[in-house]
Amino acid sequence: MAAAQPLPQLTVKAIFLGLVLSMVLAGANAYLGLFAGMTVSASIPAAVISMAVLKLFKNSNILENNIVQTAASAGESIAAGVIFTIPALIILGYWNVFDYMWVTVIAGLGGLLGVLFTIPLRRSLIVEEQLAYPEGTATAEVLKVGAAPGQGAKILGLAGVLGAATKLVETGFRLWAGTAQAATYVGSSTIAYIGMNLSPALVSVGYIVGLNIAVLVFLGGAISWYVAIPIYSTWLLDGDPGLAAQFTGGMAAGDLAYAIWTSQIRYLGVGAMLVGGVWALISMRGSLVSGVVSGLKTKVRNAGAAYDHTQHDTPMRLVFIGIAVFIVPIFVVYQTIVANVGIAFAMTIVMVIAGFLFSSVAAYMAGLVGSSNNPISGITIATILFTSLLLFWLMGAEALNGPAAAIMVGAVVCCAAAIAGDNLQDLKAGYIVGATPWKQQLMQGIGVLSAVLVMAPILNLLLQAYGIGVPTPEQPDALLAPQATLMASVAEGVFGAGLPWNMIAAGAGVGAVIVALDEYLKLSGAAWRAPVLAVAVGIYLPLELSTAILLGGLIAYAASRRTEAGAGDSALAKRNGLLFASGLITGEALIGIAMAVPIVLTGNPNVIAIDAGVPSFVGLLVIAGLAGWLYRVGTKST
Repeated sequence: MAAAQPLPQLTVKAIFLGLVLSMVLAGANAYLGLFAGMTVSASIPAAVISMAVLKLFKNSNILENNIVQTAASAGESIAAGVIFTIPALIILGYWNVFDYMWVTVIAGLGGLLGVLFTIPLRRSLIVEEQLAYPEGTATAEVLKVGAAPGQGAKILGLAGVLGAATKLVETGFRLWAGTAQAATYVGSSTIAYIGMNLSPALVSVGYIVGLNIAVLVFLGGAISWYVAIPIYSTWLLDGDPGLAAQFTGGMAAGDLAYAIWTSQIRYLGVGAMLVGGVWALISMRGSLVSGVVSGLKTKVRNAGAAYDHTQHDTPMRLVFIGIAVFIVPIFVVYQTIVANVGIAFAMTIVMVIAGFLFSSVAAYMAGLVGSSNNPISGITIATILFTSLLLFWLMGAEALNGPAAAIMVGAVVCCAAAIAGDNLQDLKAGYIVGATPWKQQLMQGIGVLSAVLVMAPILNLLLQAYGIGVPTPEQPDALLAPQATLMASVAEGVFGAGLPWNMIAAGAGVGAVIVALDEYLKLSGAAWRAPVLAVAVGIYLPLELSTAILLGGLIAYAASRRTEAGAGDSALAKRNGLLFASGLITGEALIGIAMAVPIVLTGNPNVIAIDAGVPSFVGLLVIAGLAGWLYRVGTKST
């Protein structure tokens, strides 16, 4: 039986709004990822904004709103792929600035390949296997209910103002320190540390990912800061001459803890992520093969009574042509870097194989645990490590561009994998509300292209204003870029800088234990799970970030318990809390970008600073107040 005639989808107003939101949310997520090492889904906030804006027009419908969120989510996803990898080229010293053409080509082609790689998987994973795709299902429910989009937009806007104001006062005016922390030596050299970053965005990240993931992120931090660092400072410090000299020179406990974490302990996270990436491939091998086979066998009938627009994917002939066309400029990019046709060809082959496999992994895992828990960092590090070893074998240790070449391969794969998981989430939402798949797939590509057009300018603005990587006296508020820093360390380590392989091996052991625990929880039917990536992220994040994320998870849990136990619409309360948290993140990120403008124009990082010397506990009170506000909004069903 034929499906009903579809409502208009690719309308001018929907495309324009989708493009604008894609650019804005790409910038916001780029800042958040460089600052916190994590990104969050923007589909639901984009859907609410779309419903509020398009409602102003005479005719609008649910499928237009779905198209808008499809484009907007593509922007935030491509930002994740970019900031996880491309800043490594700055950290390595290969670039001094983000080259516009290179960033646009690498990110754009990677994102478009991610869309194409996953088109054959839609029917198998969404229609036949009926995977959950939690963010896509939640977005569809918001679109279907359409409950008070104007009120939702007000919540989003208010939270945005609060997040922006807090960031302006703390980082711009510098009224108080951005971190409340304390560290001391226990005994002769054992380090004890506690700290929390005073960022509304981090608390909001914890709220959005929920208590399960927030606890796992904090667990990873605890493994690093409460187990590994004290062990290293107590028993292994003497075997590290550089750090031992700093200790005997009177280095403060907190500074030594960060030095140990930077040079040694965070590599535990590399090992754990490698295990996570490999395990993801192993665990889904059967579904991957069946999904591809099912997708390739599907033929859409374009005429007759049996035609169903809700099953009309982009034709496979165009998919194969697109992949072939996009591979050519990527080969040219690699050839420009290594100046060797054979090596560039090998890099391209690695990129295509890894890109397809890991895009499929990301698409499948997003259906099980959601986009926020996808092992993208792990599979990217696995790609960069393998590529680095291959290039080391082909080019030798003296290859000046070897680490940069490995990062370039990883960047395309990472962008493809980030978009792949997001693409399937959006297609799940479209499947539920009755959208046309090929139109969403086209809009996903349009969203990618619009976002990459603004990535290089935004990254350059942040680089000049704050710095990226290790803070310096000139740029004390440098964005840490945790993933990109690790990618750079892995690539550079293979080419002679050395890697702490003992730490990577120990981290792999930790990852194996977490995988075993997760499998046990899965078999026992436990409500909680233990995805290894969440723990690995916590291992390589400074503890102060993990603590704030844990606070957000606790607030989400408390709000959920309150709404489930009381009267009212718990789904609406959950949506309100999600919108408030998303607003805090967006407001803080956008003001961070806006504050960069006067800093760059004047060359003075303290151009708007007041330096009033307000104690950090005032910042703690502000965060406590916002946390209470978030809890209150998350428990209101009106």
